[in-house]
Amino acid sequence: MPVPNPIATLFSYFPLHTFPPITPQAVARDASTPTLWIAPPLSSPTLSVSSEDRVLSSDVECLKWQAYIALRGLKNLKVRWDVAAEGALEGRLPNLHLPKADAAKLNADLNPTEENPKADAEETLGLYAARLIPSWVDLTLGFDSASDALEGYKDVASRDESRAWVALLEGVVHAALLISLPQQVTLAQLLGLGYSSSSPSPSTATSKPSSQTSSTLQTVLSPPPAPLTGFTSLLPSFGTRVSRTSVISQYVEAIASLSERLGTDQWFLGSSQPTPLDALAFAYLHCILVHAKEPVRVEVTKRVNLVAWEWRVRSTVRGAYSL
Repeated sequence: MPVPNPIATLFSYFPLHTFPPITPQAVARDASTPTLWIAPPLSSPTLSVSSEDRVLSSDVECLKWQAYIALRGLKNLKVRWDVAAEGALEGRLPNLHLPKADAAKLNADLNPTEENPKADAEETLGLYAARLIPSWVDLTLGFDSASDALEGYKDVASRDESRAWVALLEGVVHAALLISLPQQVTLAQLLGLGYSSSSPSPSTATSKPSSQTSSTLQTVLSPPPAPLTGFTSLLPSFGTRVSRTSVISQYVEAIASLSERLGTDQWFLGSSQPTPLDALAFAYLHCILVHAKEPVRVEVTKRVNLVAWEWRVRSTVRGAYSL
């Protein structure tokens, strides 16, 4: 059906213009060196612009994997932090970016029964989530860590004990680290709806909002904190009521126990070689010493063996990476 003349006349004043296609500013490039995508390091009074510590992430999860790779003996890796967590695989960092040759070997190792394995789009690009990092490290070193029933610990008792230390670090210590980091002041915090604390409100400098911190604390604390509203309230239960005093008290005991357990040993639990527990412990100790506020930071600085151990491991970890 033809367009009526009045409408065609009106449309003639607005001619259809086709714009040229927009080409991407950056072309996807293959990695020439194994590269770890991490959360960026935060600015800190103890961290200068030219410091070698700039290759260490400010995120505990990313730093744990950095330490795991370095303590397994791998070196000459690169880091990049220009990718947000939302753009990473599975929505979280770190990600591992491998050269084509290394990616092909890892794909073949992950699919040993297939002659011509069909790799995912991410694997075709040589990009892998953090859960595949141990597989790549084992393949690079030619050692199957899954075959070691002791997981690198000296005996079964030490292996079982490591589970308790991991739970302690990822629970109480993680909660203390969260509430000690600088946060944004939100309306809920100004109205007293954040975690309960007798101290002044956190600084507005950086990091996560109070609502996100409270929700994270709800998942790491055991038992979970009580809701802000009671059962007899007319309002449905929402939010969390976290006692800062209680968290700090448990944290002090945890750091004291950690220091006593390390003693003068080279690695935790008396292991002859670094274990995943050492990587996790280093990640928390480093983030506390570099980014945490008082009194969380001072509890670590009072333990000379923890400070010396963290500094020794730090030199090993940062020596494995470059920008």
